Amino acid sequence: MYDVTIIGAGVTGCAIARELSRYNLKVCVLEKASDVCEGTSKANSGLVHAGFDCKPGTLKARLNVRGNELIRELSSQLDFAYKNNGAMVLSFGGSLQELYDRGIANGVEGLKVLSADEARQIEPNLGDEVTEVLFAPSAGIVCPFEMTLAFAENALANGADIRLNTWVCNIVKSSEWYKISTDNGEFDTRLIINAAGVAADIIHNMVCEDKIRITPRRGEYYLLDKACGTITETTIFQLPTALGKGVMVSPTVHGNLLIGPTAENIEDKEDVSTTVDGLASIKDKAAKSIKNIPFNKAITNFAGLRAVGETGDFIIRYAAEGFIDAAAIESPGLTSAPAIAEYVAELVGESIDLELKSDFIATRKGIVHFAGLSADEQNDLISKDPSYGRVVCRCETVTEGEIRDAISRPLGAATLDGVKRRTRAGMGRCQAGFCSPRVMELLAEYQGIPLEEVKKR
Repeated sequence: MYDVTIIGAGVTGCAIARELSRYNLKVCVLEKASDVCEGTSKANSGLVHAGFDCKPGTLKARLNVRGNELIRELSSQLDFAYKNNGAMVLSFGGSLQELYDRGIANGVEGLKVLSADEARQIEPNLGDEVTEVLFAPSAGIVCPFEMTLAFAENALANGADIRLNTWVCNIVKSSEWYKISTDNGEFDTRLIINAAGVAADIIHNMVCEDKIRITPRRGEYYLLDKACGTITETTIFQLPTALGKGVMVSPTVHGNLLIGPTAENIEDKEDVSTTVDGLASIKDKAAKSIKNIPFNKAITNFAGLRAVGETGDFIIRYAAEGFIDAAAIESPGLTSAPAIAEYVAELVGESIDLELKSDFIATRKGIVHFAGLSADEQNDLISKDPSYGRVVCRCETVTEGEIRDAISRPLGAATLDGVKRRTRAGMGRCQAGFCSPRVMELLAEYQGIPLEEVKKR
């Protein structure tokens, strides 16, 4: 019997698990995929939004600004990459006043409106049609997977139980608890937190009489080579529309350039295909923001799904006795995740007495990234462990030692994609064309399985 069971191991579910692991609770996370962060959170822009575009008074507005503050602190405590690079919203003749006023009402610090000439002093590659710019210095960027994994590993270190490859099939309420039936056994729990992303309506509707609907909104992206990563240092937006914040151009924390997303409502909750028309529209729209983007240096395209609700706001509430929704967590959901976790913990405290642990582990050490070390640090590491001197992924300079660490950690990688997201082996220009065979050998060796049983995902 668990006190709390969280359904979904995306950034929201893992942040909630980490927050609840502060308390003397028996916490479980159920995830249908083979790893954390394989759904909406995986194909995310990685932006730490400042909070200027959320409607004042909404959960989005409140939790975005709080989440922005928390991520700065947590990146150090939990050892995940974060960069405070700022953001610009470009106007091509429209008014920025409403966005500015919203930001001020939401408590966003440092907002200012710049002329096009002032903005070009910061970002000289801005398009010629830009007339003025809203500048938000508190915005930043993270790696969505690194942050989600950090929450998950820290929750695990504090006693949470994370069950991967576990698909929820049915939920039945008894007099005092819920019985969750999965394809990997049954789980009894006093309280459920629904953090299932685009499937949150399916989970909600198993339990609640008042039904909800989550619409998958597909967003397609271009990822460009690191040679393009300095075209802009700042995250560049265009004035938003009803379907979202438009096409953005942003550096990533790893030095690439990310461009997108599109915004297309679809029916299939699993459809992450890219389209000719979608990718063409990204090129056309991005050209207004930044001049001469070298799309011939694209190394991959991908798409993700955002979980869009019908209220225009996050749905975070008791939907039934002992059942809390953390649903419709679309943008700025990544930024808001640690603040959502705080809020959900408050809700849990209304049903269960929360007693802080005396031995809570607040920090976590991530995987050492060999490429980011100084020459002296690299040599010292190799002298202690020669496997760090054997490069497996040449594009990203990822070593055998890093891959071994990624596989053997408590929440270790079990697939090629799991290794890739933890170490960046396969993230470079050749997109795993060179390093896959060796990564497969290491996965087979450390898991004790035949090579032909190694999976991509």
